[in-house]
Amino acid sequence: MARLSWDYGSVLLGSASDRGVKQRIRIQVLITSLIFLASSIGAVIAVVLAWVGIPEPSVFQARLWWINFIAVPLYVTFALSVGVLWGTIVVVRDLKWSIRDTKPTPRDVRKTRRAPWKLIVIQGILWSGAAVLGSVAYGVYDPRLIPKIMLVVLFSGAVVVGISYLLVDFAMRPVLADVIKAGYSGRKRAGLRTRAFMSWLVGSGIPLTGILLVSLFMVLFDAVDRWSYVIAVTVIASIAIATGMLLTYLNTIGITGPVRSVQHGMNRVRGGDTDVDVVVYDGTELGDLQVGFNTMVRGLRERERIRDLFGRHVGHDVAEAALASNPELGGAERVVATIFVDVIGSTTLAAEHPPTEVVTILNRFFAVIVHEVEQQRGLVNKFEGDAVLAIFGAPISLDDPAGSALAAARQIAVRLAVEVPEISAGIGVGYGPVVAGNVGAIERFEYTVIGDPVNESARLSELAKRDPRRPVASARTIDAASSSETVHWEQQDTITLRGRTEGTTVYAAVV
Repeated sequence: MARLSWDYGSVLLGSASDRGVKQRIRIQVLITSLIFLASSIGAVIAVVLAWVGIPEPSVFQARLWWINFIAVPLYVTFALSVGVLWGTIVVVRDLKWSIRDTKPTPRDVRKTRRAPWKLIVIQGILWSGAAVLGSVAYGVYDPRLIPKIMLVVLFSGAVVVGISYLLVDFAMRPVLADVIKAGYSGRKRAGLRTRAFMSWLVGSGIPLTGILLVSLFMVLFDAVDRWSYVIAVTVIASIAIATGMLLTYLNTIGITGPVRSVQHGMNRVRGGDTDVDVVVYDGTELGDLQVGFNTMVRGLRERERIRDLFGRHVGHDVAEAALASNPELGGAERVVATIFVDVIGSTTLAAEHPPTEVVTILNRFFAVIVHEVEQQRGLVNKFEGDAVLAIFGAPISLDDPAGSALAAARQIAVRLAVEVPEISAGIGVGYGPVVAGNVGAIERFEYTVIGDPVNESARLSELAKRDPRRPVASARTIDAASSSETVHWEQQDTITLRGRTEGTTVYAAVV
């Protein structure tokens, strides 16, 4: 079952992926239905006011039968038909660019923003026509009906216009979203005030004016008794309460829709998902809130992208440490284990394979090393051509850095033999005190370790090239590791490594 879309704050408005004719038909059907609903509400209000609200002078006189049962229904049918047809022509003409799914021009934008007002003007003209024609038709038989008909029709028409404004503004959200997306961000800064004023005008201003006019009729026409006055005021107040609640609800929808879209987006961001943008569809100050949210999320996405790239270049642990504090040049003494992996016969590899194939093979080679080092919570510190230096115990301290390094070295040797048979590598493991920190200039530096274990592991990797299946390690690395790991290693010879004067006892992994 397809999930209902709330891209525009309501499932009635469809999804942001709806384009062209589909979007236009949805908007047109919605506008037509909403205007018909508003007009129906206005017609009901007019009947209630004319029949109960202001009973005297009565419109239900025997001689007025043709007006009540022929002329009025005919005009209502005519007005609804003309309103729908006229409104359809206006919408189709002004939203032609949206139907064709093309970028709007400044002229298209102006016409689009005026379209809701044109529909409101159409409603105003039709209801004004009803007020004039009704006053003339009823006034010919009873002049006292003229002010009553004018009050009833104009009051009902004002309610229809106010409701229509909010409903059409709601239905136009998808098109306005396209306008804003096209770069025309000149939004109505007084939009919220306009909505609030319209709600007050129809819900309070016009009903209070109606009550004042009824009071005036009571003074001018002796036929209006106190009981009729009480009924009229009660009906008008009841209508005011109903329409006020409706307009308040519509106005609230206009405010809560954009706010909820931003709230939904914030919940996703709070959950770690920064790949989210809300559809900017509101033409008021709330649109600025939606734009601001999208700008914030774009900044977060860029920040996460930079963080990810930074972590890929220097290691995620180093990146997190750098982001958590102000990095400075220099370092501190740490006791670490190091792994040095060096490819055997890299010159031959380059000579026998095309450069692109060499890069592909090396990337598979490096992928194995990175995975196994990170599995043991180590840091791949450097890629030196076809060699790799990994560190265990810095910048994150480990309970058993030597054991972690030894375990990683064994797994690397096993996996390379199976997954990257094209090349072999010598793997050496060293252990001891180093200086770990940022080395370079203040403008450009890198995190690394400097000390004898680095040199030791590099020299041991040369020894390991005699049998790539068996990584080698120094005795002090084995002595520092836990017994659960040392059982996988056996003692070999005592060798004087290049650059040293004393012998180093070497251990090799048990195959």
